[in-house]
Amino acid sequence: MSSSRAHTRIGTARQLEILLSVFEQHSISAAAKTLHLTQPSVSMQLAKLSAAVGLPLYYSVGKQLHFTEAGLTLVESAREILKSYEYLDLKLAKLRGLESGKLQLAVVTTAKYFIPHLIGDFYEQHPQLDIRFRVGNRQQIIDYTSEDADDFYVFSHPPQNPDLELVEFLPNHLLAIAPEKHPLANRKKVSLKEFASCPFLRREEGSGTRHAIERFLTKQGIDLNMRMTIESNEAIKHAVMSGLGVSILSEHTLAFGGRSGLAILNVEALPIITHWYLARRKSRPLSPAAMEFLEYARNLETVPEEIGGARIHTSK
Repeated sequence: MSSSRAHTRIGTARQLEILLSVFEQHSISAAAKTLHLTQPSVSMQLAKLSAAVGLPLYYSVGKQLHFTEAGLTLVESAREILKSYEYLDLKLAKLRGLESGKLQLAVVTTAKYFIPHLIGDFYEQHPQLDIRFRVGNRQQIIDYTSEDADDFYVFSHPPQNPDLELVEFLPNHLLAIAPEKHPLANRKKVSLKEFASCPFLRREEGSGTRHAIERFLTKQGIDLNMRMTIESNEAIKHAVMSGLGVSILSEHTLAFGGRSGLAILNVEALPIITHWYLARRKSRPLSPAAMEFLEYARNLETVPEEIGGARIHTSK
């Protein structure tokens, strides 16, 4: 059977990588910086790719790049081809074993308080691994799942996606907080209605914590006295300390992020009890590192208290 030689007429994998980077960065100069190449080198490789295909791939209008139909078709295929390389590397890593490799996680904002502790303990057992994670709110992590660039995604409220396998691994309690000198701070019991009447500070749209609170309050038939929307757990804590209102945050935010100046209230029907989940794309091969981490997470009952000296790279 004669093999197809089409790949010899559609550029190299490096050229496809460059094309995809230019498309995602919307800029030749930004792509060059990301790929550690000079701008002329990027332009030259794109010109060679266009010549190999026999069609223009993009054109410029002012400072804006616009991709042609041929360019968009090539971008779509480039994603599939480069993903095939990544999957091949994962399969080969499985044959090589756990002696080397990396573990890539994407975690929701609240999880950033305990994931380093969890990873630190895991790294002490496997110091040869390169462990990386990136942080975003719930909606950003949902968007990341479609990129298929991570081994696992950490959610407290995972999306309903048939392409994802979910593994429950830790409890997550959402607690009511107030300034330590708040009138409710010394009360043994606070009604949910009374708590809801206080000025409330909430997370932004797309936050998993906000999603859980809204779902809980809908079931309870309670409306909050909304004062402010804040895009950070830390900022909410400081706003509560400053007397701007009350809020509900994860126990992990308070345990690992500090709770000085705050009071945890004993509110009727609280805490809101949720769980953390590891989500992974079913189609993505499990590397030895990912398999070992999955088993480690399944056996966790609490978060390790101390972080080890892991090579952990975080990005927002």
